[in-house]
Amino acid sequence: MKLSEIPYTRPNLEELEQSYKNLLSRFTEAQNPADQLSVIEEWNDIRIDLSTLSSLVYIRFSQNITDEWAKAEKEFFDQSGPTMQEWNIQLMQQIVKSPFLTEIKKEWGELFVEKLELSLQTFIPEIKDELIQESKLTQRYAEILASAKIEFEGNTYNLSSLEPKMLSTDRDVRKRAQKARFAYLGSNKEELDTLYHDLVQTRTSAAKKLGYNTYTELAYKELGRTEYNPAMIASFRDQISKTVVPLVQGFKKEQIKRLGLQDLKFFDEGLLFADGNPNPQGEPDWIVDQASTMYKELSPVTDTFFSMMRENEILDLVTRPNKSVGGYCSSFPKYGMPFIFSNFNGTTHDVEVLTHEAGHALQNYLSSKHKPLEYRWPSYEAAEIHSMSMEYITWPWMKNFFKEQTDKFKYAHLVKSIQFLPYACAVDEFQHWVYDNPEVTPKERLDQWLAMEKKYLPWRTYEDNPEAAEGRVWQFQAHIYKTPFYYIDYALAQICALQFWVKSRENKEEAMKDYLHICEIGGSQTFLNIVKSGNLKSPFASGTIEHIIQVADEWLSTHTPQFS
Repeated sequence: MKLSEIPYTRPNLEELEQSYKNLLSRFTEAQNPADQLSVIEEWNDIRIDLSTLSSLVYIRFSQNITDEWAKAEKEFFDQSGPTMQEWNIQLMQQIVKSPFLTEIKKEWGELFVEKLELSLQTFIPEIKDELIQESKLTQRYAEILASAKIEFEGNTYNLSSLEPKMLSTDRDVRKRAQKARFAYLGSNKEELDTLYHDLVQTRTSAAKKLGYNTYTELAYKELGRTEYNPAMIASFRDQISKTVVPLVQGFKKEQIKRLGLQDLKFFDEGLLFADGNPNPQGEPDWIVDQASTMYKELSPVTDTFFSMMRENEILDLVTRPNKSVGGYCSSFPKYGMPFIFSNFNGTTHDVEVLTHEAGHALQNYLSSKHKPLEYRWPSYEAAEIHSMSMEYITWPWMKNFFKEQTDKFKYAHLVKSIQFLPYACAVDEFQHWVYDNPEVTPKERLDQWLAMEKKYLPWRTYEDNPEAAEGRVWQFQAHIYKTPFYYIDYALAQICALQFWVKSRENKEEAMKDYLHICEIGGSQTFLNIVKSGNLKSPFASGTIEHIIQVADEWLSTHTPQFS
């Protein structure tokens, strides 16, 4: 089934409510496990249908934020979603206290029940207004970023299409492009400040109603973080600060030499080579063709998977006006199909985002065999292992995309992966501070971000860029607005992905076997159990970070491309 063929009918809330009431009645009146298991099966099917419809609406909206039909249908789900969740909660409450819980766990899995129990700790009907308000605010944020029309050198760009200008080998062009980008943010800064302040207040209000001291406590529950806590994350950040930040400072000094500069400004950071960053050597359709060849040669499974993605036209890859920024992977659980969304703009990122999101999509494709909806996706930090590892597993095929620039690409990819770790920690510590101090002013939040930059990104300096200098860089990071605390997940997963990088170079068959295995697991195991199942070391374990970073640094020291 192609994307354009997926049917959509807005759910009838009255009929849906009656269906839930019937399920609840049948479940509570059941006299044997078979009858209760039958109800759970029907309930799972309803949620799969609703998830498919909701996903389709979100995708249509992100494809064109001015699409009135998509906006109306998204508003329907935003408004009615909390009520649907209330109906789900009523049934979950009965499931977890069922006299036949042993039989339910045997059929649906112990983690299935644990996830239901966790959901009961994150929702009460009294927070429905907050959930609706949160959806409205995050939608407005998405609209601001997607509607950018930036005039530069006689042309009009959106945030994605301006990026090549920010990577120009002409330093003046880089500077002016970056300044134009932040000028757009500056023209919306009051609304962005207000939006975020309102989001913090709204989320904190919901947490208080649920009995939590801060939203942080609620967020960890919402994200399914049962195996680690803020203290363990703080320890992880501390290791990154001690191990990785000094290494990245060394990278920056080498970059200054390569670029022939006296110092490195913010607008220089993205350019790694004086003669230009590596770029894919063809247009978007050519890139997808190369990806098809790559996945055909990688394994029979990936060949079948990527062929299905192309045949069903469930790839939306190229940037265009009014398209949401960024990239993501979603899915249509009713049909066992994932969907990839990105914004190709002619940079290295085109290949990186395609392999990244293909990792997510492959996992979802292989996990669609699981019956519980909860098992189709793992928790965020586990999901990012699949995506980031795919970026490294496909290294042998990067020559197909980058030709004579392949060495530059591999060097840049690994350097950027390591440089990302301190930034991810800055984002995470910033958010912990924000939600521990929900009443502070927007100005105090900007100052706190600058403190995070000083700690994790001490090389960063701004010149003639007032918006960046006052601490607004984080306002381009959509996760902070839309999915709070979902960011350190990338850093945890990066430590795991780098282990796959090592494994795939030592024994690519074994690495691929382990990789496909954890894809098939989906959400049927917890994060640390998935790490173990993939024969990886936990990012929390003593010495894991230091060892993998040392291996990467040693590789970089012997593989620096001989380019200017």
